[in-house]
Amino acid sequence: MAAAAAAMNSAPAPRRNTFFTGTPEIYFAKAIDNSRLVKVEDPGRNREMKQFGTALACLFLLVFTYAWQHFRAIEYGYQIESSKRELNNLTEMNRALRLEDASLRDPERIDVMARRMGLVPPEPGQVIRMDSAPVDANAPVMASVEPVIVLTGQ
Repeated sequence: MAAAAAAMNSAPAPRRNTFFTGTPEIYFAKAIDNSRLVKVEDPGRNREMKQFGTALACLFLLVFTYAWQHFRAIEYGYQIESSKRELNNLTEMNRALRLEDASLRDPERIDVMARRMGLVPPEPGQVIRMDSAPVDANAPVMASVEPVIVLTGQ
């Protein structure tokens, strides 16, 4: 018998499932009819919900106002920087134009350009000064504004 027991122990035993599945789940279908239920309104709950909604709306308005103010401040900062940049550009352009104006008004430059065009300095007597009174009574006269005095016979 010992030989038979030894032969049994030496042969591989069939493997059993090592996972424990526990008790099987059993489901029962039960029809539930809630058609006869009536919802009872709770005035306290309604009041709480209205207060909560009002508080939430106030909080939203505060947050929205803060965000709007913050973003407007950032936008104004960008506008100020843009205006400063534009002012610097215009100041530089104004300086360059003044420098160009000064160089174009240089009498030596004008004299050189006039001589290249064939112009010559004026002869004595060719220049008539407009700010002085004419010497000749028959000479042309520049119009001027003089106060007019009206005398009335009293």
